[in-house]
Amino acid sequence: MNDASIEVSGLRKRFGPTQALDGMTFSVAAGTVTGFVGPNGAGKSTTIRVLLGLDYQDEGHALVCGQRYAALKYPLRRVGALVEAAALQPSRTGRNHLLWLARSQRLPTDRVKEVIDLVGLDSAARRRAGGYSLGMRQRLGIAAAMLGDPEVLILDEPFNGMDPEGIIWIRGFLRSLAARGRAVLVSSHLMGELQGIADQVVVVGRGRVLADATVDELVARAGSDRVLLRSPTPSEAAAVLQRAGARATVTDRGTVIVGGITAQRVVEVLSPAGVAFSEVTAQRASLEDVYLQLTGGATQYRAGTQVQP
Repeated sequence: MNDASIEVSGLRKRFGPTQALDGMTFSVAAGTVTGFVGPNGAGKSTTIRVLLGLDYQDEGHALVCGQRYAALKYPLRRVGALVEAAALQPSRTGRNHLLWLARSQRLPTDRVKEVIDLVGLDSAARRRAGGYSLGMRQRLGIAAAMLGDPEVLILDEPFNGMDPEGIIWIRGFLRSLAARGRAVLVSSHLMGELQGIADQVVVVGRGRVLADATVDELVARAGSDRVLLRSPTPSEAAAVLQRAGARATVTDRGTVIVGGITAQRVVEVLSPAGVAFSEVTAQRASLEDVYLQLTGGATQYRAGTQVQP
């Protein structure tokens, strides 16, 4: 396997007046799970489509296993992809869908049963795919991606439609793929899920990479951990903490967000001052915090903050 099983370099792509990709550059190494995140319109889907030969870039290159996807003789043996779980022939059973794919790639039909068992669809494999729930279609799509036992996996929103059991399963599944030397690229909006499984996270906005780092490195960018304080007199509590050198902001819910000091120090400052409080909770910065910081200026579609009468 290549050290960088996915390599995206200087991708540019324009759709009419829209610059969808503007120098997109990153790589995914074998043996790692890389999260691929960004707001709507950031260029994630276009990048994945270029990687899979579904769109063509204006500049740059996108390689899987050191080659263009179109140059792979039997692509499912090298690259597995989940792009649109709903893209199924509804009258075909899940099993027949996989058999059709296996024959098209000259893969042994015995592999179909193996991937059905792998994703937990054995009880539904002979049912028509048109009656599958979204979570079942996701599992079928992952089974299809695994047919050729590929070294590279590209999964677009694999958590969509999954129930809690399915989310737990897919977490372990993705980590097991990396542990066996696969390169795994996961596009997702669920920051909490990526924080638990990703080795590396690529944050994108307006067609370019905003950050490319480990989860710990990104979380460190969100600043120091915070303390949540609940008090019947939040303004008084904030003033006392500020005089002690802390950062303290009263929220609209009457709580105080404190930075710059520990939870223990908050108690040590407030107690002698006679300020009442009901809760002091340390809150670690999250991947979602840094994601919002990085993409705040790159969000194409933003909801209003007020409901008009």
